[in-house]
Amino acid sequence: MPAEWVWTGVGVYVVLALAAAVLSRPGRSEDMSAYFLGGRRMGGFVSAMSYSATTYSAFMMIGLAGLTYAGGVGALGFELLYLCGVTLVLVFGPRFWRVGKRFGFITPSEMIGHRYGSRSAGATTALASCIFLIPYAAVQLAGVGYLLSGMTGDAISFTQGTLLAMALAIVFAMVAGLRSVAWTDSLQSVLMIIGATLVVIVVIWQFGGLGAFFDGLAEQPGAMSVPGEGYFTFSTFLALTLPWIFFSISNPQVSQRLFTPGSMKDLRRMLLGFLVFGFIYTFVSVFWGFAARLHFPDLESSDMATPTLLGSELVPTPLALIVMIGILAACVSTIDSIMLTLSSTLSRDVYAAVRPRSSERGQLRLGKLALPVIAGLAYWFAHLELDLVAVLSVSASAGLLVLVPPTVGAFFWKRGTAAGVIVSVVVAGALVFALEATGTLFLGQGSGVWGLLVSVLLFVGVSLLTRPPRDRAEEFIAASRRGRRETSDDDAALAAQR
Repeated sequence: MPAEWVWTGVGVYVVLALAAAVLSRPGRSEDMSAYFLGGRRMGGFVSAMSYSATTYSAFMMIGLAGLTYAGGVGALGFELLYLCGVTLVLVFGPRFWRVGKRFGFITPSEMIGHRYGSRSAGATTALASCIFLIPYAAVQLAGVGYLLSGMTGDAISFTQGTLLAMALAIVFAMVAGLRSVAWTDSLQSVLMIIGATLVVIVVIWQFGGLGAFFDGLAEQPGAMSVPGEGYFTFSTFLALTLPWIFFSISNPQVSQRLFTPGSMKDLRRMLLGFLVFGFIYTFVSVFWGFAARLHFPDLESSDMATPTLLGSELVPTPLALIVMIGILAACVSTIDSIMLTLSSTLSRDVYAAVRPRSSERGQLRLGKLALPVIAGLAYWFAHLELDLVAVLSVSASAGLLVLVPPTVGAFFWKRGTAAGVIVSVVVAGALVFALEATGTLFLGQGSGVWGLLVSVLLFVGVSLLTRPPRDRAEEFIAASRRGRRETSDDDAALAAQR
C-alpha cells in the first residue's frame, strides 16, 4: 500500500482523537483522582470501551493473528481461556471498586500497601509493575512499527512507526489524564471492532465463502488440530495461558480501571460490554491469522501476518486503512494506559514511601513528569525488535503473576502480612526475570508457572511466620463486602449528583 495513503489515514485519526481528547477535559485536573481515575465518575459505556481498548492491543490483531498463523487453532483455545479468566473480575471487580471508593486508592499498589499496613509492601509491588510493564508497553510500540512497515513495504520504517505511537501516547496522556485516554479509547474501540469484522467478511467472501475457507484450512497441515505441527505442546500452552487467566487482577493498568466507574451499575456495564467485545474480537483475530496462513504460507515472521494481509489485494484500501487505524489506536491506548498507571504508582507509592509528607499536588506533578520518561524507556526496549509479539506479551505478564497471591490474600486471607508480600514479590519476581533473561525452561515449564508457584509458597510461608495486621485486615475485608442495600444507596446518590 502506498505510504501516502497510510499517512493520510493516520492524519485523520490524529485529528479525530485529539478532538475527542480535548473535548473530554472538564477543566484542570488538580488532584490524583481526577487525573489518573477520571474523578471516579466514568460511565458504563466509556468504561467498557476503554477497558477493551486497553486490554486488546497489539496482542490481538498482531499477536494473536500471528500466533494463529504459527500454531493453528490452538491459539483460539488459548485466548478463550483468557476470556474465562476474565470471570475473576466478577469476583474481584466489585471488591476493588468498593475499597477504592472507601479508602480513596489511586493505584493497586497503594491498595496493597494499605491492606498490609506497609508502604514498603506497596512500593515493592509498584517497582515490580514497572519492571514487567515497560517491556509490555514496548511490545505495543513494536506492534505499530511492524504494522506500518509491513503495510507499506518498509516505505514507513519500523522506527517511524514506533516514534509515532510514542508521541501520540504522550500527547493523549498529557491532555487530561484518564478522561482523554478513555474518550479516545471509545472512538478507537468502535473503529477496531467494526473495521476488523468487515475485513473478515470481505476476506472470507474472496476465498469463496465460509465452506471454501474451512476446506482450505483442512488441507493445511496442523491448522485445525492441537498441537498441530508441534507448536502448542502442553508446556507451551500452559506457559502462554497461565498469565492470561490472571491478567485482569495481575496487570495494574487493567485492575486500576476497576476504581474508575461512577457506580456499581457502571461497573457491571463495563464488564458485560468488555466480555461481548472480547468474544467477537477473539474470533476476528483468529480468522485473520487463518486467512494469512492460507494466502501467504511462507512469511518469514508470523507477526507480519496482519500487516501483509492488510497490504494485499484481498482487502480494499479504504477498509484496510480503517483497520490499520483501529490497530494503531489499540496499541496507543495500551501504551498510554500503562504510562498513566506506572507514573501514578511511581509518584503515589514509590515517591510517597520515600517522602511520606509529600503533597498530592507534588505527587501529581511528578507523575506527569514521569510520563515521557516511561515512554522513552519503552521506545528503547521496542528497538530490540524481539520476535513474536504474542509470546513477548505473555512473558511480560508472566512476571506480574507474582502479584496474584498478595492481591487474592488481601481480600480473602486475614493472615497475610507485609513481609510475605515483599519476600514473595522480590524472590519470585527475580526468578521470573532470570528465567526469561536466560531463556531457561526449568523442567520444561515456562517462567510464569514457577513464578506463581514460588510466589504462593513464599507468601503463605512467610506470612505464617510473621505477625499480621488483623485490625487492618478486618476493616479492609469488611469494606470489600458491603451489602446490596448500601451499594444501591451509593448508586442512587451518584445518579442524583449527575
